Amino acid sequence: MFYLAKIIVFWFLVQNSLATKTFPESFMFGTGTAAFQIEGAWNEDGKGPSIWDTFFHKKNATENGDVACDSYHKWKEDVQNAKDLGLKFYRFSIGWSRIMPNGTLNSVNQKGIEYYSNLIKALKEEDIEPVVTLYHWDMPQYISDLGGALNVQFVDYFEDYVRLCYTLFGAYVKYWLTLNEPTIQCFVGYGYGVGASGFALPGDGLYQCSYVLLKAHARAYRIYDEEFRDQYQGKVGIVLETNWIEAETEDPLDLEAQERYLQFYLGWFANPVYKGNWPDVMIDRIANRSKLENLARSRLPAFTQDEIEYINGTHDFFAINTYYTSTVSYQEDEPIGTPSYSNDLSVDASTNSSYIDNQALRKLLNYINDRYNPGSIIITENGRATSDGLEDIERIEYLKIYLCSLLDTILEDNVNVIGYSLWSLMDNFEWGTYETRFGIIRVDFDSPNRTRTWKESARWYQNLIATRVLDNSTFIANN
Repeated sequence: MFYLAKIIVFWFLVQNSLATKTFPESFMFGTGTAAFQIEGAWNEDGKGPSIWDTFFHKKNATENGDVACDSYHKWKEDVQNAKDLGLKFYRFSIGWSRIMPNGTLNSVNQKGIEYYSNLIKALKEEDIEPVVTLYHWDMPQYISDLGGALNVQFVDYFEDYVRLCYTLFGAYVKYWLTLNEPTIQCFVGYGYGVGASGFALPGDGLYQCSYVLLKAHARAYRIYDEEFRDQYQGKVGIVLETNWIEAETEDPLDLEAQERYLQFYLGWFANPVYKGNWPDVMIDRIANRSKLENLARSRLPAFTQDEIEYINGTHDFFAINTYYTSTVSYQEDEPIGTPSYSNDLSVDASTNSSYIDNQALRKLLNYINDRYNPGSIIITENGRATSDGLEDIERIEYLKIYLCSLLDTILEDNVNVIGYSLWSLMDNFEWGTYETRFGIIRVDFDSPNRTRTWKESARWYQNLIATRVLDNSTFIANN
């Protein structure tokens, strides 16, 4: 009975807290999507194949991105929904192979340029800020055939692409995101081969990928800084992602495993951009294991001093995607055998998407702020998948918990979080399935019209944006 009373009191306090706290007037609310996941029209109007088109077509997958949400044809409806929600910004990505079918300046597609130009201008007319991801995993197949992110020449092709985007759209876009979740692309595309581009090189491919993508990001940032910033006054960042990592116990070994995981995952890309060079723990562990594997050099490519200085500082804010909490505990190092990232990291980790830590987002944002001192932070993805249907109360409860934690971070910890992008504006193609539904707007994938219908969460989010106050009427506290 005493335990139940504690839960009731805790629940009341959280509700009361929510009822009296509001988001600052300057805080920006938005939603996000990605080109491959929503556009469809995979081969229309001159678009070239991307690596994900090829990946699913080779598998003869019945679920693919050929039509998706058909946003290539229904973009006006998407803009109207964004307007009706009251969004301050809409995050979307440009499909590289839609404006450059083979990824090079030898093939520039005017129809693709018109599509994004129309979308961006329509958003601006509705006072919605376009937040543009330049590369959300959908590399042109031709670039992949040349080695993709294993080939340093990728950096030069990416330079041509981003310069074209800055030139075409720079007058309208004030927030640019160079890469989305490069850790995941390196894992699935160049480490374990479970996604495009399909290279299974777990010992070194994913590290080479990270080396190339970091150089590409830095090039994209430097180009904007040197050629476009004075004229357009925009900002550029890279989107990183991580769950919050919680140690299983307070044992020093578990705490060391927690920090090691954060460094191997978040620090893998954050450290070079915000501090310079790879995290020390990655350099040391991978070098030591490479030596024991009788390799002449570390499987983790070494940056030159010039490269360290070129990459370091290439950010105007910290963009983070986060969804769940993972727990980690110490384990003995894996024996020397088949090289892999997992063996290099060597911790016992588990994720339960049904478990929600009330303070996970707060802990993560404070960790980022303390370790990387980025100046400002934007949450570029956060959300929860639920089953199909319009009564998505479970999603609303998730959002309230995370947004309550976010408010505490802003108001009590004085961490400068300036924006929040809910994932996603609508149900979409989740990289292999339409069953995983993150959208606050339902899409009927059985209908050729891809009919959009607002869920309860869309109306809830609309109200939050309008009032800036978290409504506590259905909040469920997790103790």
